[in-house]
Amino acid sequence: MPNTKVTVINNGPLRLEGEFTICDAASLEFGLAGRTTISLCRCGQSQNKPFCDGSHNRTGFQSAVEARELPPPKK
Repeated sequence: MPNTKVTVINNGPLRLEGEFTICDAASLEFGLAGRTTISLCRCGQSQNKPFCDGSHNRTGFQSAVEARELPPPKK
């Protein structure tokens, strides 16, 4: 299994590092040009969705996140 790390950046994007593919709703892959690090928009304002273009800085997006335990999945 590929080693992929996802980091939630406070007041910013989701940062993916490692080996991964990103697909659209039709399961078509985005061409990532060999990138092993990429940021995905969380603020919803990027002009290059789903990728971050730094819009969170201009719009004042705020969302601080701390790691926590999730409840067990529903059966």
